[in-house]
Amino acid sequence: MLGGKIMRVNITLECTECKERNYISKKNKRNNPDRVEFKKYCPRERVVTLHRETK
Repeated sequence: MLGGKIMRVNITLECTECKERNYISKKNKRNNPDRVEFKKYCPRERVVTLHRETK
């Protein structure tokens, strides 16, 4: 039995400024059906920037 693990998927977070894919995370498709955005640290730019979910 898989239980509740079916709705949780892996996502990649991409920096909106330099377009580098820095982070991998998981999200629940039922709670967050649209694309998520987080403010995360970008090592290439050395600042905190907005990171968006990519396909």
